Amino acid sequence: MTIAITAAGGHLGRLIVEDLLGRGVPAEQIRAVVRTPEKVQDLAERGVQVVRGDYTDGAGLAEALRGADKWIFISSLGPDEERLRQHLIAAEAGKEAGVGHVIYTSIPNAETNPIGFASVHKNTEIAVQETGLPYTFLRNNWYWENLTASLPVAVEHGAIIGSVGEGLIAYAGRADYAAAAAAVATTEGHEGKVYELTGDRAFSSAEIAAEVSRQTGKEIAAVNLDPDVYRTTLEGFGLPAYLAAGLADADVQIAGGALAQVTDTLRTLIGRPTTTVADAVAEALKG
Repeated sequence: MTIAITAAGGHLGRLIVEDLLGRGVPAEQIRAVVRTPEKVQDLAERGVQVVRGDYTDGAGLAEALRGADKWIFISSLGPDEERLRQHLIAAEAGKEAGVGHVIYTSIPNAETNPIGFASVHKNTEIAVQETGLPYTFLRNNWYWENLTASLPVAVEHGAIIGSVGEGLIAYAGRADYAAAAAAVATTEGHEGKVYELTGDRAFSSAEIAAEVSRQTGKEIAAVNLDPDVYRTTLEGFGLPAYLAAGLADADVQIAGGALAQVTDTLRTLIGRPTTTVADAVAEALKG
């Protein structure tokens, strides 16, 4: 058995590798596929296979995936057109390599989700299906870390900003989603399944701000900005224009309910409750 993870050097990829090791998967059966092997030398020292593979190099990626029984295909980052181009190359590489089972990290309700960059996931899912390979789609809701990475700044300024209004998000922790990917890769019966993965409940920005206030003893407000103002603010923080625009658009769609759905699928796959708002906030405030 060989489990390949592409983008294994990123936050989610590393957590998946660690989860697999924690489940007792022998290190030599885990293949970390990365653009820069030197950056994951620590994994190689622990016995994990480390090979070079890039979503822009189909031939090289096919070679990196060859012999893999399971392939955890983590979506890339970047402008939509670039991401989709990379994903289509990757899907074809997986087909060329003849991987046994593709496990792709997608977005909730990919076929109908109104968030602009959801189209990348929708079209990637179609491309994976067209390869004829067995597949599972892990439609991950937002990570707590999407929000909590900026909590220290929010606490400093007394506000969590965005354009979601009263919209709800069914957050879960990155480690929760990593555990789900590892579970699907190491157990049977997941081929052809589409899993809508969410936290155990959905939260508004106001509820999260209240929890941050409780833990810090400082009044933190949930401030709803006009989407154009939010986009400009994100650009001012140094985000690339495409990302600032994508996040502002996502917030508008979230205000309309795009990420409010809650299922028990993630909790069931990982065999425990998902990360709570209290734990997510506490972890972020440690640093």
